[in-house]
Amino acid sequence: MDAREKHIVLGVTGSIAAYKAADLVRKFRKKSYRVSVIMTEAAEEFITPVTLATLSGEKVWRSMFDKEAEERIVSHLSLANDASVLVVAPASADMIGKIANGLADDLLSTVAMATKAPIVIAPAMNVQMYENPIVQRNCETLKDAGMHFVGPGDGSLACGVSGLGRLADLDEIVAETEKLIL
Repeated sequence: MDAREKHIVLGVTGSIAAYKAADLVRKFRKKSYRVSVIMTEAAEEFITPVTLATLSGEKVWRSMFDKEAEERIVSHLSLANDASVLVVAPASADMIGKIANGLADDLLSTVAMATKAPIVIAPAMNVQMYENPIVQRNCETLKDAGMHFVGPGDGSLACGVSGLGRLADLDEIVAETEKLIL
């Protein structure tokens, strides 16, 4: 199957690393993948939908029910069914917890519950949050469910400390994604 026929749904959550989603979209687009972005409300505190729409060439999805669509579509089902892979990058502790516990209270968590496509999770958060036993349990739950993890990386974090929690190198995220869709 041609790369142009592959559809990556990219979930962007509320992490300082959300700004890196712009470069991730560019990397996927450079390889001719179609990219649809879902942003959580918290993600919009770090990067704008306009930036990601411009880079992806597609509408950025922010709500489960699109009141502006010409056709009445249920966006979570449409995106879930059309995805070749769902990539959550950056994945906050909140989103990891939602997915691990089967919660579906926003568009991204609902797409994660509804898709049959492979799911890539790229955690990004403060080291104390990442090392929290509850977050670790949630990560293990998702791994046991067959989800693919990339990172986190180890190094200097935005909060001024050093440790695990950095968003993985974008090329690693792209490589893992391509393994699942090629």
